[in-house]
Amino acid sequence: MKPREKARTRIATRTPTLKATILIAAALIAPLCARAHGVTAHPRAPAAISTEQHPWGREGDPKRSARTIQVAMADTMRFTPDRIEVRRGQTVTFVVRNRGRSMHEFVIGTLPALDEHAHLMKQNPGMEHDEPYMVHVDPGRAGRVVWNFNRAGSFEYACLIAGHYEAGMKGWLTVR
Repeated sequence: MKPREKARTRIATRTPTLKATILIAAALIAPLCARAHGVTAHPRAPAAISTEQHPWGREGDPKRSARTIQVAMADTMRFTPDRIEVRRGQTVTFVVRNRGRSMHEFVIGTLPALDEHAHLMKQNPGMEHDEPYMVHVDPGRAGRVVWNFNRAGSFEYACLIAGHYEAGMKGWLTVR
């Protein structure tokens, strides 16, 4: 066999091994990257305030916030307070503190919207959120939601992380 033919044979026999090594490395690294991205809270960059209307209101302007409400989340799967009352038209800043050791979230909505989102969270546990009416909060940290309650009604807030909502981690919001 000529030297060039020997070199081609060596390359041809190593290529499947190299490809297999790359595929195995990618398979091992991918879950780590996905988990690292989906577990920590990501602060949202300042952006224009959304005018999208929801049955429970719309994103509020922090400069026009009339009230700040402190909300604590705990690993007992409870919010404190678990009942909040606001006036129609009021913009509220919720400062949501995670007092537990596991990730929690604060999501405002109607019962059907929360039920639907909780179902999606069960199917996609690492699901990213980027809505102004929700925030993921790491243990020992705080997050903010600024919301304009421009519609009267009874609404809820909940932690939709798989198992938390089912354990009763929700609160009630009344807009008068």
